[in-house]
Amino acid sequence: MSTLNIINLAGAVSGRLGDPLMAIESVRCVDGKIAALGVDGETGDADVTLDANGAILAPGLIDTHVHVTFGDWTPRQQTVGWIESYMHGGTTLMMSASEIHVPGRPSDRAGLKGLAIAAQRSWENIRPGGVKVLGGSVIISPSLKEEDFAELAAERVGLAKVGFGAFESQSEAAPLVRAAQAAGFIVMNHTGGASVPGSAAVSLDDVITLGCDIVGHANGGTTSLPDEHLKAVFEAPGALQLVQAGNLRSSLLMLEIAKERDELDRILIATDSPTGTGVMPLGMIKTVAEFSSLGGLSATDALALATGNGGRVLHRHEGIIAIGRPADFVLMQPPSGGVAGDALSAIERGDIPGIGGVVIDGEVRALRSRNTPAPARLATQRS
Repeated sequence: MSTLNIINLAGAVSGRLGDPLMAIESVRCVDGKIAALGVDGETGDADVTLDANGAILAPGLIDTHVHVTFGDWTPRQQTVGWIESYMHGGTTLMMSASEIHVPGRPSDRAGLKGLAIAAQRSWENIRPGGVKVLGGSVIISPSLKEEDFAELAAERVGLAKVGFGAFESQSEAAPLVRAAQAAGFIVMNHTGGASVPGSAAVSLDDVITLGCDIVGHANGGTTSLPDEHLKAVFEAPGALQLVQAGNLRSSLLMLEIAKERDELDRILIATDSPTGTGVMPLGMIKTVAEFSSLGGLSATDALALATGNGGRVLHRHEGIIAIGRPADFVLMQPPSGGVAGDALSAIERGDIPGIGGVVIDGEVRALRSRNTPAPARLATQRS
């Protein structure tokens, strides 16, 4: 049995929309799960004790739109170690939006299925920086057949992406989307203008017809839908994903619409990276700060879009601070030299907080982040 105590907290963000800051001072973790939430002095002995030094605890960030290949390398920007670097930005779980950047990516039926299976197997066995990668997202293409999704599901592939197949109109993929969903897949679509060469634009009509589980980069990836279509996209059935690599103006407009419709629970924060926009280790927490400071959300609600909402849509237990949930955390302080007195106040004024610790499955993966501003107070670890 492995145990971790985190003490001297200034509260915790639950990951649920509408929840206030949880008034807790300590967390006890046993075998990678949250075992107790309480006050200092009640945790008992542990293999490792992490003194948070007044930090605020939040769930690890969940990035629902990354383009992994194999291993901790992206050929898109010729960068090694990017996933481990994202961990230093607070990301503890990420979901592949298809392995489109694999050099020589196949487009035939056998190749598409083989790539998805190989990626799923690979990411099942490797976790750079401890980050959990949900890899193996089959690219829905005309060469696939409806029966292929049951076959892929039997091979533990459960993700699919629309937007890179050679359809005349991406809405033609709708029957394959239904087959994938019937097989238990989480299906995401590209939204807006074309991104990489060879991809296609996906219009509002396409999005509605496709009916995917996640409307990927609904704020554009990178080119957004017309303003007059942003409200109508809420008529699509899926979650609405807003990404750092998209159009910030469109994101803010969609946040206002979501608030008016009382549908913030449908909004996901993601990065859509690595792409031509680059590798963005702080993409998740930067978007949280932008949505809070510019979009009028409390810091706790903005963080919920990047944690609990994503966990729910992916049918995962991560993203919520509660007993029995995975012990995936970010310790946040106000940035050194800033004017905010705590991490949440920093976020609400648009400052990126200083990350003083990252825990994944109850294991301390980092203390002071090498990517965020220095935290005002440092966490310490002792065995």
